[in-house]
Order: sequence, then C-alpha cells, then structure tokens
Amino acid sequence: MYLAVVHVEPLPDYHLKLTFKNGEIRVFDMNPYLHLGVFKDLKNASMFKTVRVSFDTIEWENGADLDPEMLFTECEAIESQLASEPASEYEIKK
Repeated sequence: MYLAVVHVEPLPDYHLKLTFKNGEIRVFDMNPYLHLGVFKDLKNASMFKTVRVSFDTIEWENGADLDPEMLFTECEAIESQLASEPASEYEIKK
C-alpha cells in the first residue's frame, strides 16, 4: 500500500508529526538516523525545522529525504483524530 505524506510538523527531540493521505496521523523518530550521511546535518535544530512536504514525501533544505512507505511503516500511530483537526500535542498509542 502506498501512502503519500500530505503534512509534516517538526516536534521536539527530533520527532516528526506526519499526516498521510488516508487521514492517519503518525509520529516518526528521526534520532536513529541522525548519525547517517546527509541526515547528520539535521542535528542542527534550525536545519531540522526546514522539513517540508515534497511530492509525496518529506524533504529538508539540505536535500535529505525519506521514502513515504518507510515513514508510514516505521511511524507510531497517535490518538485517532480527523486529519483536518489541528493537534498541538501528541500521544503515542501503546
């Protein structure tokens, strides 16, 4: 199943809140990737905050990007809510 990212929001501690085309909202932890190649630049908080939706996935100003299918499968779902509702906080489902 292919799911496009339609919205991304940088969160504290190198996490990303992602909204997918199917309306699911999930949280992705970038910490395990911050020691790899181009992702090392993202340790800089200013660079990390440059994340944006690009085509069906996410991308940073330094050109780093991630596969949307990997993002979906590696994310943790947060409390269910409509994709159109803003959420300032997140809770990871256990």
